[in-house]
Amino acid sequence: MANVRSTSVAGAANRPVVPGWRPSLFTLGPPHPDPTFATLVRHDLAEQAWVDHARAWVDGSAELFERLVDRLAWSSRTVTMYGRQVDEPRLTAAWPGPGVDPVAGPAVEEVRRLLSHRYGVALRSTWANLYRDGRDSVAWHGDRVLRQREVALVAIVSLGEPRPFRLRPVGGGDSVGFDLGLGDLLVMGGSCQRTWQHGVPKVRRAGPRLSLSFRAERPGRDGRGEPRQSALISPIGQDTPVPPSPQ
Repeated sequence: MANVRSTSVAGAANRPVVPGWRPSLFTLGPPHPDPTFATLVRHDLAEQAWVDHARAWVDGSAELFERLVDRLAWSSRTVTMYGRQVDEPRLTAAWPGPGVDPVAGPAVEEVRRLLSHRYGVALRSTWANLYRDGRDSVAWHGDRVLRQREVALVAIVSLGEPRPFRLRPVGGGDSVGFDLGLGDLLVMGGSCQRTWQHGVPKVRRAGPRLSLSFRAERPGRDGRGEPRQSALISPIGQDTPVPPSPQ
């Protein structure tokens, strides 16, 4: 396993350089997720894995993107591989809690509350990853903690410009792809972390994409993450950060 250390990003308010960011008119306005999940589609994969995808699930995703880029404490990680240190091609940040920003904080906590309710789990861990341009990427992988579980749940909200996000069976095979950005939601459940890998490939040209990852170790009551009919789970407080799995 790679040995990892982090270095902080210097600069005003830790803001990284995100060239080429031009928000769409459709993503402007105050950020809020869709509580009805109206655009959500379930994609069944092999080995009892599945993926839920909801396009433009977060309205006002451009403002949420801007505020998170400004407010989060981004860091650049150095990874020791094969005896030498290499820079990881992305930035990461822990979610410090709703007090980080008066607009972004409540919006992210509402995302967490809605997802926790729908999938019947407490999504207590949140991490942010920033892909600044097409050179930033992540290779094929499964969540390094959750891939040891029989079933697990990872939800990803993508802000900023769309980027290809791909999944393939462990050991190789035909891949499945989504272009994620502009407030899209993607949820990986069932055996997905154990039997499938995912990655964000390099591309020639791309604007910045920010992903928020929410994690839980177990699916919903029926093992597939179906909506619960019980009362809403109350908002969860500040996270206990765990090392990020890059999505």
